[in-house]
Amino acid sequence: MTGLFVTGIGHLTTNDGDSVRDAVVVVDDGRVSWAGPASDAPEAGDRTVLDCGGRAVIPGFVDAHTHLVFAGDRSDEFRRKMAGEDYRSIAASGGGIRSTVRATRQESEDELFELAAERLRRMAAAGTTAVEIKSGYGLDTGTETRLLRVARRVGEELGIPVRTTFLGAHAVPEGMDRDAYLDLLVGEMIPAVAGLADYCDVFVEDGAFTVDEAREILATAATHGMRARVHAEQLTRSGGALLAAELGAVSADHLDRATPEDAAALAAAGVAAVLCPGASYMLRSPQAPGPMLWEAGCVVAIATDCNPGTSYFESMAPIISLAVVQMGLTVEQAIWAATRGGALALEMPDRGIIRPGATGDLVVLDAPDPAHLPYRPGTDLVWLTIRSGDTAEPA
Repeated sequence: MTGLFVTGIGHLTTNDGDSVRDAVVVVDDGRVSWAGPASDAPEAGDRTVLDCGGRAVIPGFVDAHTHLVFAGDRSDEFRRKMAGEDYRSIAASGGGIRSTVRATRQESEDELFELAAERLRRMAAAGTTAVEIKSGYGLDTGTETRLLRVARRVGEELGIPVRTTFLGAHAVPEGMDRDAYLDLLVGEMIPAVAGLADYCDVFVEDGAFTVDEAREILATAATHGMRARVHAEQLTRSGGALLAAELGAVSADHLDRATPEDAAALAAAGVAAVLCPGASYMLRSPQAPGPMLWEAGCVVAIATDCNPGTSYFESMAPIISLAVVQMGLTVEQAIWAATRGGALALEMPDRGIIRPGATGDLVVLDAPDPAHLPYRPGTDLVWLTIRSGDTAEPA
């Protein structure tokens, strides 16, 4: 038998019960075959031995909300926001999502692939072992399908599992009538992306799409095999969370303005709450009520929301710190949300956990305790990332 024998683990976070001190994890054929105290561990045999030297080990990060495929730069908008201009004002002047759409439409598929691959390599180096990637910066049939092809290709070529999401309902494109765009979405775009997208998402918000419009879009997507996700309650209380509960969506994301009513509905419907503390931080808006959602019984995930305008984060470590320091999750909750919560929000039940049968995705931290992630947010603490038992770098 060959495999990986990870020893010398000072603090093992399994997400499957209590943490373990002085631990060993064994990975065979890409999956965990044993995890627990070193005193009870099997023999290493002919497996490759990795000595962590007392470092902490956690499951690999699962980033459940990203907009990774895009072109262009919006640093000038960042400057404007920091000077006091709000998100909706910038969007009304031609900035925001539409600015990225203009830049993205101009790039070829290969150029978009190279840009996305650079980002995903950096994310992988920072401990991310699986990721969701949305479209949404095309807003026409040809570009949206191109973005989803790139999202699938980048995962395949880098060897990192990717879930794809169609977000044609991100904004109404410039120069197009709203009703005409809705007709295009349900009549042409959704059928065209069937087979390329695992999910369909809608930005339910003032200035984006209404609850009724989202219901129609998501119902159409369901007939083409795409399960629902919803951008909900980010800038205002839009009703998106209750819609997600009504439809049994896989997730409701952002939830900065979510109420106890929303939390109870999401928990009862089994809808994951995917929180994006980086976006709240960059927009200087209130953080989502993470502790309230957790106490209500929701599956809580945290994600980078990596995008060019409101959350240009590629590493999960500062997101964990924001979730603890600003949002109010405990250290243990935040790490669970960045690993197991993300996996459940992407319907990847064998990830984000270290137990026999789970995928052998581990992050070895250059620290004795995982609390160092939020405690030292400015330090790269990822000593080694192991994906399916493989310590090789992404292709």
